[in-house]
Amino acid sequence: MRRFLNIFNPKENQIIFMEDINPIYHNPFGVAFQWKRSTTRDTGKIQIVFRDTGLLLTHNELEKFQKNIECTMKSNTPCVECHQHDTCRSLLLDTPAPQITLAMNSQELNAVQDLIDGTLFQLNLNTYLDKMCGNKDD
Repeated sequence: MRRFLNIFNPKENQIIFMEDINPIYHNPFGVAFQWKRSTTRDTGKIQIVFRDTGLLLTHNELEKFQKNIECTMKSNTPCVECHQHDTCRSLLLDTPAPQITLAMNSQELNAVQDLIDGTLFQLNLNTYLDKMCGNKDD
């Protein structure tokens, strides 16, 4: 039986199978992976999928996104006397694409921060281990 990632790609009308990707990191909010092969995708980029959003980013764009998340978290000031602060999507998170901004609540922002931090940690760890073990694939 084929294991599949619970993501449906409507453009290609298919479910994404685990054998098509290299998983990097996941949490209950989303997943990060790299495509193993494809003619239409850059296999060197990292696919981040959460909520109804998919972002295909380079390592540098992931680092920029991480900084954007930190800035949004620092500027997170709840509305005066708001009782729905945790669920209100009043936070605007800039993506590495300057024309795209995501509306999020504080719970989603924390979850996407974990997703990006975990992804960058795993990518950096893999790079370090490859260098220490003498992996010549890079």
